[in-house]
Amino acid sequence: MKYLVMVQGAQADYDAMNGKASAQSPAWSEQDLRAMFAHMNAINDDLAESGELVDAQGLTEPARTRFVTAGGDGKPVVTDGPYGETKEVLAGYWVLDCESLERVTEIAARVTQCPQPDGAPVYPVVIRQIDEAGGADLGGGAA
Repeated sequence: MKYLVMVQGAQADYDAMNGKASAQSPAWSEQDLRAMFAHMNAINDDLAESGELVDAQGLTEPARTRFVTAGGDGKPVVTDGPYGETKEVLAGYWVLDCESLERVTEIAARVTQCPQPDGAPVYPVVIRQIDEAGGADLGGGAA
């Protein structure tokens, strides 16, 4: 079964990783960043070795995000970042091919152990099973 494992963050977190503290997050040191990247790289290496890793990516900061919605006149409305510091967005993800929900939960628990400075916000790691049946469980096809 394939799963999407997601980590969240906010613009304040990206700023903190670039050395700019805020009320939401302390500034990260170079040592903090190295520890985080070492932790995540070890997870990625283990998942690649086990054959469970399909894809994994970190995403750019929310300030570089673009939203596209349908306007009332049918034309697209495009909104560029930045967004408020408290707005959480997808910060990175893994697509994993695991034998069970229990196994992917073990992996997500390992992700939650990522080192970070004291006072940094704690976000849940979100697990979603990928619907490989194209919506068959809902009685319809993929939208």
